[in-house]
Amino acid sequence: MIKLTNISKYYPAGFGKTYVLRNISLEVKEGEFVSIMGPSGSGKSTLLHILGLLEEASEGEYLFMDDPVQKLTEKRRTDLHRNAIGFVFQAYHLIDELTVYENIETPLLYKGISGKERKSKVADILDRFQIVAKKDLFPSQLSGGQQQLVGVARALVTEPKVIFADEPTGNLHSEQADDIMKVFKELNEKDGVTIIQVTHSEKNATYSNRIVRLKDGWVD
Repeated sequence: MIKLTNISKYYPAGFGKTYVLRNISLEVKEGEFVSIMGPSGSGKSTLLHILGLLEEASEGEYLFMDDPVQKLTEKRRTDLHRNAIGFVFQAYHLIDELTVYENIETPLLYKGISGKERKSKVADILDRFQIVAKKDLFPSQLSGGQQQLVGVARALVTEPKVIFADEPTGNLHSEQADDIMKVFKELNEKDGVTIIQVTHSEKNATYSNRIVRLKDGWVD
């Protein structure tokens, strides 16, 4: 599903280059649950952003679902973001002016899905996450754990093939964090969703099948 070959990322610095990632080769098969770990500044989030097509690599080759990423048209890239990829961030990135229901519905609007189908999909996911009673509330009226749950629900409503999660429990206390990780585990095992998460937490990493450790931009 995902194949990186000698991927590097650098930024110009004076007359030279500052490398954030160096010669990363990595393969992730469909249905895997992978954790990317490493100290701060090791390049974890940059790697996740490259994997999620939010950033371009400076060197190397990236195949995403057999598509060479370097040759993707803007239209194809947008199509993949809408239909194949879901994101969950540490900062929940919910839209403050929209209710829980509207936040979850937003990705479906971008996909041009009919009103009837949107209603059905949002109802299903509200039910699955047991947040039906919260559907008319605004993000500011929710706890951190509830906001992150809505973030996960929004990422899933489009039925993506892969979820990229960047420190998904970073702002949550341990009980809320466990709840979110159990949701991910269930999605992976029951629905076959591929999950790639960046985490500092060794406990969160135990939910995954495999750990990739980064150090100073290299796979350790």
